[in-house]
Amino acid sequence: MKRVLVSGGSGFLGSHLCEKLLNEGNEVLCVDNLFTGRKDNIHHLLDHKNFEFMRHDITFPLYVEVDEIYNLACPASPVHYQFDPVQTIKTSVLGAINMLGLAKRLKVKILQASTSEIYGDPEVHPQPENYKGCVNTIGIRACYDEGKRCAETLFFDYNRQHKLTIKVMRIFNTYGPRMHPNDGRVVSNFIIQALMGRDITIFGTGQQTRSFCYVDDNIEGMYKLMNSRDGFAGPVNIGNPCEFTMLDLAEKIIDLTGSNSKLVFMPLPQDDPMQRKPCIELAKKELNWEPKINIDEGLIKTVSYFERILSKNKIIINDSYQTELIKQA
Repeated sequence: MKRVLVSGGSGFLGSHLCEKLLNEGNEVLCVDNLFTGRKDNIHHLLDHKNFEFMRHDITFPLYVEVDEIYNLACPASPVHYQFDPVQTIKTSVLGAINMLGLAKRLKVKILQASTSEIYGDPEVHPQPENYKGCVNTIGIRACYDEGKRCAETLFFDYNRQHKLTIKVMRIFNTYGPRMHPNDGRVVSNFIIQALMGRDITIFGTGQQTRSFCYVDDNIEGMYKLMNSRDGFAGPVNIGNPCEFTMLDLAEKIIDLTGSNSKLVFMPLPQDDPMQRKPCIELAKKELNWEPKINIDEGLIKTVSYFERILSKNKIIINDSYQTELIKQA
């Protein structure tokens, strides 16, 4: 049995990872400041004998004893990371320094949850790990993009300078139950708008593409990366290479929900990538990983989740707030 620290453990991905680690027989220390993470996501784990929750902001040092560290802490949707951009970049950079310092002191393995956002608005398609990216360093998304790029640099410098065992995972668009309902991301936005019978907001012409990976596949890739062979640090793309336009996605969700929602078109946000699709050949080779859950199966599960929380009145989305979210996303 290992004692595993998951920073950002009450977030969307973090809560699923905590569950996976417990199911594999580990003790889990879930660390989160609850800025975007939610206690609801881990409520079913709180009574587990091997689970512990600690409220803490990783921009401050943390002194605990663990055998392994997954660093997932950081706001990950445009609405949330643009709300306080300075804090976002501090979480990525200072948080990485603090988690790496802890791993160095304990001499333990550490995984960084990086992002496909480090590729920016890519000029190479699909994006392989050796592509250096096309990022606007002073744009409104830079706090997240550049923060994650700097975190990757820190991880590899700690590896070279201190011989620290690291794993770096670049996460592409992921969706599924426990997504934050007000995160402004396309899947949660479209589903909630459809379920509430509201207009579905399409940015630009709707021809921009994304590749959507179901959360269970993502977590399996993360777990396999952490337990991959010695000497393999990554970075490695984890995502689903099946590509869809925003119009395709909207039509699928309208069909699955039986909604009468209409499509409305709004200006494309600044620095919004036109294409995003992972090359996953490295993940196939090194991790024997590729996604198994197709978009229809994943969306059915995700729609069911949002139907439940809407029916229980666990979220309130008023018109003015939803409009503001759409503008920010």
